[in-house]
Amino acid sequence: MIGLLLFALGLIGSLGIGFIYFRDLGDVSQMLLKVKRENMVRFIRHEYRLIAIGLGTFAVATLVHFILGAGPFWLWLVSAVLVLFFYGFPYVWVHLGLRNQLNTAQYFPIDEARKYVGPTAPVMVIDNNGHARAHPDAQIMRPHLAGNEKGLGGEDVVMTYCAMANLGQGYTPRIEGKRLNLEVLAQHGNNLILRDNESGEPIQQIYGFREADQNPNTDGLACPLRPEARMKPWPTYRMTFRGFQKAYPDGEVFLNEPSPNPLLRLLDMMTEITFGWGIGRQHQENAPVMDNMDRSDDRLPNKTYVWGITIGQDATCWTDDFVVDNDWIVNATVGGRDVVVSLDPKYESLGVWYNDSGHPVTKCDFWGMSDQGQLQRVETLRAGIFWHVWSEFFPSTDINRVGVGSGKTEDAVA
Repeated sequence: MIGLLLFALGLIGSLGIGFIYFRDLGDVSQMLLKVKRENMVRFIRHEYRLIAIGLGTFAVATLVHFILGAGPFWLWLVSAVLVLFFYGFPYVWVHLGLRNQLNTAQYFPIDEARKYVGPTAPVMVIDNNGHARAHPDAQIMRPHLAGNEKGLGGEDVVMTYCAMANLGQGYTPRIEGKRLNLEVLAQHGNNLILRDNESGEPIQQIYGFREADQNPNTDGLACPLRPEARMKPWPTYRMTFRGFQKAYPDGEVFLNEPSPNPLLRLLDMMTEITFGWGIGRQHQENAPVMDNMDRSDDRLPNKTYVWGITIGQDATCWTDDFVVDNDWIVNATVGGRDVVVSLDPKYESLGVWYNDSGHPVTKCDFWGMSDQGQLQRVETLRAGIFWHVWSEFFPSTDINRVGVGSGKTEDAVA
């Protein structure tokens, strides 16, 4: 009787935890199941502990079945198959299929990159004093993180990427002076969730700070408890590959070379086929492919690309067609700072710049040279992100703000 009870409890415990693991971190499972954010965060924080408990309870059920003869064999066999799937699929998908290149990314000269990247392909760019790196969406789609020990012109900068959000964001992967051991774990709200493996804390890509550091008393934008409790965003902008070649003929391009391990190479191919199918739909269909959104905002069609910034407690975004309609340049005030939104047709890139001159800007090129002098890029720009993702995380955002002096002055950093 005791053996049968242990057998039943062991199977129930292992299958229950396994199903939750698959649901919360299986990624593709979210095409069928809606996952609550708090459940996902809990499993991210306690992944290995919960896996150990789940597999431990299955081990107990297995021992009492084969040693004491408790429970039917067919039930144990079916449970073993389910346990293998529930635990094996998310673990392999997350820790092998989505393995990142935080410290091992390889960058190649433009001549080499032309073999794999088309002229009009979109790339995400970060630069430091002329040392520029381009990250084609198709190349960084699977690893999600790209950086290496050489750094960007001596700066420790990593490119983070979320295909579901169409968002690439450069960060210095440090919080309070300590380098983070980042790993790709999941997505929620159609935005990537990373984990700092040192603390076990989730980090929402679009925010850049650990879940435990979020200020619960902040109204509007989500902000960390302290400004230093977040990764430093690095100015990141989009352009075409041909525009990048014009601007930075000596620039580097990230290429995701196939693994020399044949099993990993096969896994990568399957992962990228799955991604390609899902992300293709994400760009074309109005509804999110993985509908785990908490909000809905119909001011723009869901899949509109927007260029959004946050300064203090203020957020606003612009569409590229609005900037074009305004003769390629828009002046506005965000968080008490005057900014300029400028689209350069030669380099096919839209940028947002701080304007501290005290006067409206009428001309601004790709390099930030304006009729009011040299301008600096706004480091919080999220370039070309889907509207439904931007509005999910910044619901109080304005759209296509125009006019100096229209912003809200805030002291908090967001």
